[in-house]
Amino acid sequence: MFGFKKWWRKRLLKKSFPENQLAILKKNVPYYHHLPSHLQEKLVGLTQIFLNEKRFEGCADLEITDEIRISIAAQASILLLGSEDLSYFYEDLRSVLVYPKKYVAKVKHRNNGIFVEEGFEQRHGEAWSHGYVVLAWNEVQQGVSDIRDGQNLVFHEFAHQLDYEYGATDQIKQDHNNSHFISWARIIGSEYEQFLKSIEQNQQTLIDDYGATNPAEFFAVVTELFFEKPKELKRKHPKLYHQFTEFYQQDPAAYLKS
Repeated sequence: MFGFKKWWRKRLLKKSFPENQLAILKKNVPYYHHLPSHLQEKLVGLTQIFLNEKRFEGCADLEITDEIRISIAAQASILLLGSEDLSYFYEDLRSVLVYPKKYVAKVKHRNNGIFVEEGFEQRHGEAWSHGYVVLAWNEVQQGVSDIRDGQNLVFHEFAHQLDYEYGATDQIKQDHNNSHFISWARIIGSEYEQFLKSIEQNQQTLIDDYGATNPAEFFAVVTELFFEKPKELKRKHPKLYHQFTEFYQQDPAAYLKS
Protein backbone atom coordinates (compact mmCIF):
# COMPACT_ATOMS: atom_id res chain seq x y z
CA MET A 1 0.00 0.00 0.00
CA PHE A 2 2.82 2.39 0.94
CA GLY A 3 4.68 1.69 -2.30
CA PHE A 4 1.54 2.27 -4.35
CA LYS A 5 0.92 5.64 -2.66
CA LYS A 6 4.44 6.81 -3.48
CA TRP A 7 4.09 5.60 -7.08
CA TRP A 8 0.74 7.35 -7.46
CA ARG A 9 2.13 10.58 -6.07
CA LYS A 10 4.96 10.49 -8.59
CA ARG A 11 2.39 10.18 -11.38
CA LEU A 12 0.36 13.09 -10.06
CA LEU A 13 3.51 15.19 -9.69
CA LYS A 14 4.12 14.93 -13.45
CA LYS A 15 0.50 15.27 -14.51
CA SER A 16 -0.60 18.45 -16.30
CA PHE A 17 -3.20 20.64 -14.65
CA PRO A 18 -6.44 21.22 -16.59
CA GLU A 19 -6.32 24.74 -18.04
CA ASN A 20 -9.27 26.01 -15.99
CA GLN A 21 -7.67 24.83 -12.73
CA LEU A 22 -4.25 26.19 -13.66
CA ALA A 23 -5.91 29.54 -14.37
CA ILE A 24 -7.37 29.54 -10.84
CA LEU A 25 -3.96 28.81 -9.33
CA LYS A 26 -2.26 31.56 -11.31
CA LYS A 27 -4.95 34.08 -10.43
CA ASN A 28 -5.46 33.23 -6.76
CA VAL A 29 -1.90 32.38 -5.72
CA PRO A 30 0.37 35.27 -6.82
CA TYR A 31 3.33 33.52 -5.16
CA TYR A 32 3.34 31.15 -8.14
CA HIS A 33 4.52 33.93 -10.48
CA HIS A 34 7.53 34.70 -8.28
CA LEU A 35 8.89 31.14 -8.40
CA PRO A 36 11.44 29.90 -10.94
CA SER A 37 9.90 27.74 -13.67
CA HIS A 38 11.00 24.38 -12.25
CA LEU A 39 9.36 25.18 -8.92
CA GLN A 40 6.21 26.41 -10.66
CA GLU A 41 5.94 22.99 -12.29
CA LYS A 42 6.58 21.22 -9.01
CA LEU A 43 3.99 23.35 -7.22
CA VAL A 44 1.36 22.33 -9.77
CA GLY A 45 2.20 18.67 -9.16
CA LEU A 46 2.18 18.98 -5.38
CA THR A 47 -1.14 20.82 -5.53
CA GLN A 48 -2.63 17.93 -7.49
CA ILE A 49 -1.42 15.47 -4.86
CA PHE A 50 -3.02 17.59 -2.15
CA LEU A 51 -6.32 17.84 -4.02
CA ASN A 52 -6.32 14.11 -4.69
CA GLU A 53 -5.69 13.07 -1.10
CA LYS A 54 -7.10 15.68 1.26
CA ARG A 55 -10.73 16.34 2.10
CA PHE A 56 -12.28 19.81 2.25
CA GLU A 57 -15.38 20.57 4.29
CA GLY A 58 -17.43 23.75 4.14
CA CYS A 59 -18.67 25.18 7.44
CA ALA A 60 -21.44 27.68 8.18
CA ASP A 61 -23.09 26.89 4.82
CA LEU A 62 -19.97 27.62 2.78
CA GLU A 63 -19.93 25.71 -0.51
CA ILE A 64 -16.49 24.30 -1.32
CA THR A 65 -15.51 25.30 -4.86
CA ASP A 66 -12.48 24.60 -7.04
CA GLU A 67 -11.33 28.14 -6.28
CA ILE A 68 -11.27 27.43 -2.54
CA ARG A 69 -9.67 24.01 -2.87
CA ILE A 70 -6.95 25.04 -5.32
CA SER A 71 -6.12 28.29 -3.53
CA ILE A 72 -5.59 26.54 -0.20
CA ALA A 73 -3.96 23.40 -1.60
CA ALA A 74 -1.38 25.40 -3.58
CA GLN A 75 -0.38 27.55 -0.63
CA ALA A 76 -0.07 24.53 1.66
CA SER A 77 2.07 22.83 -1.00
CA ILE A 78 4.51 25.75 -1.14
CA LEU A 79 5.79 24.64 2.27
CA LEU A 80 6.71 21.26 0.73
CA LEU A 81 8.50 22.52 -2.38
CA GLY A 82 11.88 21.51 -0.98
CA SER A 83 10.90 17.93 -0.20
CA GLU A 84 12.02 15.16 -2.53
CA ASP A 85 10.48 12.40 -0.42
CA LEU A 86 7.01 11.66 -1.77
CA SER A 87 6.42 9.06 0.93
CA TYR A 88 5.43 12.00 3.12
CA PHE A 89 2.72 14.55 2.36
CA TYR A 90 0.90 15.94 5.40
CA GLU A 91 0.32 12.33 6.42
CA ASP A 92 -1.63 13.14 9.60
CA LEU A 93 -3.94 15.66 7.96
CA ARG A 94 -7.51 14.37 7.80
CA SER A 95 -9.49 17.37 6.60
CA VAL A 96 -9.44 21.10 5.91
CA LEU A 97 -12.43 22.90 7.40
CA VAL A 98 -13.27 26.22 5.75
CA TYR A 99 -15.54 28.94 7.14
CA PRO A 100 -16.65 31.91 5.01
CA LYS A 101 -15.23 34.38 7.56
CA LYS A 102 -14.01 34.60 11.15
CA TYR A 103 -15.77 32.12 13.38
CA VAL A 104 -16.40 31.72 17.09
CA ALA A 105 -14.58 28.89 18.87
CA LYS A 106 -14.95 27.54 22.36
CA VAL A 107 -11.69 27.83 24.28
CA LYS A 108 -10.31 26.78 27.65
CA HIS A 109 -7.82 28.74 29.74
CA ARG A 110 -5.91 27.49 32.74
CA ASN A 111 -6.04 29.63 35.84
CA ASN A 112 -2.98 29.21 38.08
CA GLY A 113 -2.29 25.94 36.31
CA ILE A 114 -5.19 24.24 38.10
CA PHE A 115 -8.61 25.60 37.25
CA VAL A 116 -9.99 25.75 33.74
CA GLU A 117 -11.98 28.74 32.55
CA GLU A 118 -14.14 28.22 29.49
CA GLY A 119 -15.07 30.95 27.06
CA PHE A 120 -15.47 31.91 23.43
CA GLU A 121 -13.30 33.88 21.03
CA GLN A 122 -13.24 34.83 17.38
CA ARG A 123 -10.69 33.06 15.23
CA HIS A 124 -9.58 33.17 11.61
CA GLY A 125 -7.76 29.85 11.65
CA GLU A 126 -6.29 27.05 13.73
CA ALA A 127 -4.64 23.67 13.41
CA TRP A 128 -5.55 20.72 15.62
CA SER A 129 -3.06 18.08 16.66
CA HIS A 130 -5.44 15.29 15.58
CA GLY A 131 -5.36 16.17 11.89
CA TYR A 132 -7.64 19.11 11.14
CA VAL A 133 -6.79 22.57 9.80
CA VAL A 134 -9.48 25.26 10.10
CA LEU A 135 -9.42 28.39 7.94
CA ALA A 136 -11.60 31.44 7.31
CA TRP A 137 -11.86 31.88 3.55
CA ASN A 138 -11.89 35.69 3.58
CA GLU A 139 -8.71 35.64 5.67
CA VAL A 140 -7.12 33.16 3.25
CA GLN A 141 -7.84 35.55 0.39
CA GLN A 142 -6.41 38.51 2.28
CA GLY A 143 -3.27 36.62 3.27
CA VAL A 144 -2.48 35.43 -0.25
CA SER A 145 -3.06 38.79 -1.94
CA ASP A 146 0.24 40.34 -0.82
CA ILE A 147 3.22 37.97 -0.85
CA ARG A 148 5.52 40.59 0.70
CA ASP A 149 3.67 41.52 3.89
CA GLY A 150 4.89 38.52 5.91
CA GLN A 151 1.36 37.44 6.79
CA ASN A 152 -0.26 34.37 5.31
CA LEU A 153 -2.90 32.36 7.15
CA VAL A 154 -2.38 29.15 5.18
CA PHE A 155 1.40 29.22 5.71
CA HIS A 156 0.82 29.82 9.41
CA GLU A 157 -1.69 27.04 10.05
CA PHE A 158 0.04 24.46 7.89
CA ALA A 159 3.30 25.26 9.68
CA HIS A 160 1.46 24.20 12.83
CA GLN A 161 0.41 21.01 11.06
CA LEU A 162 4.04 20.24 10.19
CA ASP A 163 5.05 21.10 13.74
CA TYR A 164 2.56 18.56 15.10
CA GLU A 165 3.79 15.89 12.75
CA TYR A 166 7.53 16.48 13.16
CA GLY A 167 7.55 17.76 16.74
CA ALA A 168 9.65 20.72 15.60
CA THR A 169 9.06 22.96 18.60
CA ASP A 170 9.09 20.02 21.02
CA GLN A 171 12.80 19.81 20.27
CA ILE A 172 13.43 23.17 21.91
CA LYS A 173 12.76 21.80 25.39
CA GLN A 174 14.28 18.37 24.91
CA ASP A 175 17.80 16.99 24.78
CA HIS A 176 18.81 14.94 21.74
CA ASN A 177 21.97 13.14 20.73
CA ASN A 178 21.42 13.99 17.08
CA SER A 179 23.51 17.05 16.21
CA HIS A 180 20.82 18.48 13.94
CA PHE A 181 18.29 18.51 16.78
CA ILE A 182 20.86 20.03 19.14
CA SER A 183 21.54 22.87 16.69
CA TRP A 184 17.83 23.41 16.00
CA ALA A 185 16.89 23.45 19.69
CA ARG A 186 19.78 25.72 20.68
CA ILE A 187 19.34 28.30 17.93
CA ILE A 188 15.53 28.40 17.80
CA GLY A 189 15.37 28.49 21.60
CA SER A 190 17.93 31.29 21.77
CA GLU A 191 16.18 33.33 19.06
CA TYR A 192 12.86 32.86 20.81
CA GLU A 193 14.23 34.04 24.17
CA GLN A 194 15.85 37.06 22.55
CA PHE A 195 12.58 37.84 20.80
CA LEU A 196 10.71 37.73 24.14
CA LYS A 197 13.23 40.17 25.63
CA SER A 198 12.73 42.53 22.69
CA ILE A 199 8.97 42.43 23.20
CA GLU A 200 9.34 43.10 26.93
CA GLN A 201 11.53 46.11 26.16
CA ASN A 202 9.02 47.40 23.58
CA GLN A 203 11.57 47.14 20.79
CA GLN A 204 10.40 47.03 17.19
CA THR A 205 10.90 43.60 15.69
CA LEU A 206 10.57 42.02 12.26
CA ILE A 207 8.73 39.11 13.87
CA ASP A 208 5.08 39.75 14.74
CA ASP A 209 4.31 40.05 18.46
CA TYR A 210 1.96 37.06 18.22
CA GLY A 211 5.06 34.90 17.97
CA ALA A 212 5.68 35.60 21.66
CA THR A 213 2.65 33.49 22.63
CA ASN A 214 4.70 30.27 22.77
CA PRO A 215 7.40 28.46 20.73
CA ALA A 216 4.79 26.89 18.43
CA GLU A 217 3.41 30.30 17.45
CA PHE A 218 6.95 31.61 17.07
CA PHE A 219 7.65 28.80 14.60
CA ALA A 220 4.46 29.52 12.61
CA VAL A 221 4.99 33.29 12.52
CA VAL A 222 8.62 32.91 11.41
CA THR A 223 7.45 30.47 8.71
CA GLU A 224 5.30 33.27 7.26
CA LEU A 225 8.34 35.55 7.16
CA PHE A 226 10.58 32.81 5.77
CA PHE A 227 8.41 32.48 2.68
CA GLU A 228 7.24 36.08 2.27
CA LYS A 229 10.16 38.17 3.59
CA PRO A 230 13.10 35.80 3.21
CA LYS A 231 15.77 38.37 2.39
CA GLU A 232 14.83 40.54 5.35
CA LEU A 233 14.67 37.55 7.71
CA LYS A 234 18.06 36.33 6.47
CA ARG A 235 19.60 39.76 6.96
CA LYS A 236 18.24 40.37 10.46
CA HIS A 237 18.24 36.79 11.77
CA PRO A 238 20.80 34.81 9.72
CA LYS A 239 21.09 31.87 12.13
CA LEU A 240 17.32 31.57 12.41
CA TYR A 241 16.97 31.74 8.64
CA HIS A 242 19.56 29.00 8.19
CA GLN A 243 17.67 26.67 10.53
CA PHE A 244 14.49 27.21 8.53
CA THR A 245 16.29 26.45 5.27
CA GLU A 246 17.31 23.16 6.87
CA PHE A 247 13.79 22.40 8.05
CA TYR A 248 11.98 23.28 4.81
CA GLN A 249 14.87 22.32 2.52
CA GLN A 250 14.34 25.59 0.68
CA ASP A 251 16.12 28.93 0.28
CA PRO A 252 13.46 31.47 -0.74
CA ALA A 253 15.93 34.35 -0.46
CA ALA A 254 17.87 32.78 -3.32
CA TYR A 255 15.08 31.73 -5.64
CA LEU A 256 12.17 34.09 -5.00
CA LYS A 257 11.82 36.54 -7.87
CA SER A 258 11.41 40.21 -7.09
